[in-house]
Amino acid sequence: MQSKLKCLLLSRLLYRSWGILPRKKNIFFQVGDKLFERSSFAYLLQSIERRLTTHCQTIWFCKQKEFSLKYKSNSVLTRFLILTFLPLSFLTSCNPGSGKSGNGRNPYGAGPSAPSLSADGGRFTSSTDYASAGAYAVLSKSGISNSGVTAITGSIGASPIAATGITGFSLAMDASNVFSTSVPHSLVTDKVFGATYTSPTPSNLTSAISSMERAYVAAAGQTSPDFTELGAGNIGGMTLAPGLYKWSTDLRITTTAYLSGGPEDVWIFQVAGYVDISSAQSIILQGGAQPRNIYWQVANGVTLNTTSTFVGVVLSQTSVTLNSGATLRGRAFAQTSVIINASTITP
Repeated sequence: MQSKLKCLLLSRLLYRSWGILPRKKNIFFQVGDKLFERSSFAYLLQSIERRLTTHCQTIWFCKQKEFSLKYKSNSVLTRFLILTFLPLSFLTSCNPGSGKSGNGRNPYGAGPSAPSLSADGGRFTSSTDYASAGAYAVLSKSGISNSGVTAITGSIGASPIAATGITGFSLAMDASNVFSTSVPHSLVTDKVFGATYTSPTPSNLTSAISSMERAYVAAAGQTSPDFTELGAGNIGGMTLAPGLYKWSTDLRITTTAYLSGGPEDVWIFQVAGYVDISSAQSIILQGGAQPRNIYWQVANGVTLNTTSTFVGVVLSQTSVTLNSGATLRGRAFAQTSVIINASTITP
């Protein structure tokens, strides 16, 4: 096992640091029983990674072999460096699932099917469809409170609590009474919607809250997770492939974690307890992964501690709290309250 781990580290170093990889023709990549030259392999990489990471994480195993080749009528005996793709299941402490979630797999890339944030149950496309949860950076049923210099990109809304449940933004009502804006405008760059504003805002918010709750149920309803109880409830320091992850406990992120996948790949994290990311720690995306495709379905509260950076759509059955200097690259949807303390939210 130790030698395999050494090869893992070496091959990742070679693969991820293209600058130090020797530019010679005797470097090949092996996938299954086929070899690819470096030049012809690059364009295959994304689709290969997606296929391999659909059900498990991926490693690159480094080895050397000798081949006798005939090149221009001359026999050549040389050594080739080969990077081989292998599943990581034998190195993980998790329990891989069947790879077939109850709601089907993602039709656009690797991972499970994504819950809809649209009022019609389809794929969300319009940022001005205020009847859909996807139009909001922050959405809450019990209120949104802010203290300090916060920066929210997008719109926020709260319902069924009255508009008075949105505090700390120095709101200025628009002449239409349909929405308000923050003072200064940098606190919330778009609109603020309250349940007691003029029509169509109340009905839009009711619909948006319903789509938020449906998204939570859809995420929670996914079955046959790809990974269960990963890291015994602590994923700090790990690199996670697209997939469905499940914990029957709380989930902590005590050191920086990485999500590695393509721009259409999906992650769903089902957590029966709460989620807590430690101060000054981060979730970092790799390979083009997008915050809009990462879903945290959390039965209890979600806390982003001081100066931490969190990524994805937070679907909390209770509260979402951002402490001073925290950053959320995604959306905060709470079935109780959202508490923001001098933090940044950018979908």
